[in-house]
Amino acid sequence: MTASSRHVGIVGCSAEGAALCYRTLCVEGAAFLGEHDHPEVSMHTHSLSRYMERIYQDDWPGVADLMVSSAEKLAAIGADFLLSPDNTIHRAFDLVQKRSPLPWLHIAKVVAGEAVHRGYAKLGILGTKYLMEGPVYPEALSASDIEWALPSEEERERINEIIFRELVYGRFLDVSRGFFQEVIDRLHREEGCFAAVLGCTEIPLLVTPETSPLPILDSTRLLARAALRKAVERA
Repeated sequence: MTASSRHVGIVGCSAEGAALCYRTLCVEGAAFLGEHDHPEVSMHTHSLSRYMERIYQDDWPGVADLMVSSAEKLAAIGADFLLSPDNTIHRAFDLVQKRSPLPWLHIAKVVAGEAVHRGYAKLGILGTKYLMEGPVYPEALSASDIEWALPSEEERERINEIIFRELVYGRFLDVSRGFFQEVIDRLHREEGCFAAVLGCTEIPLLVTPETSPLPILDSTRLLARAALRKAVERA
């Protein structure tokens, strides 16, 4: 174990987003701790199908049960704090916090903090339809006095389809990237957004700063970097 840092526990949900978070923690750890170094990292992941069964039923207490199950396993092997690189399941976050054996970072609060730091007054929110139509980002952004806008209903359905039919399986298609670019551009032109929240942890693997019409807030990497800062804080 790295003596100078805390043990990070990742509660995974979908593989691509969890893997990107893990890689970011390990690769960017060197900037905090020295060459080849990073905090100790452990991850537990229930099958995505178990999460989706509950999400399809609007069963957020059931989602919380899975998250707490992972939290307990990670606490048992020595994790000091937790994070989940999955925006959608943060709809169960309040239920999880009440039962968790360890403290958590909240992905939307991390993103909101970065938006304040960069001076973005209005954001476009992209993610699964459960995320875009839910309270996770509206609550976090409102608390920071940041406005937001959503894609249209038709756009939300198509984004959701791309995420669950392509991105979670590691399929990153040019036609889908083009669609995201069109949506982000419209959010800028018609809704007055200054940046786009990539509020599904796989989207940054498809849409990059170089290919986006607007600056992006990459929720996956921002969360991992927040975890690195917390891991090297002295208690």
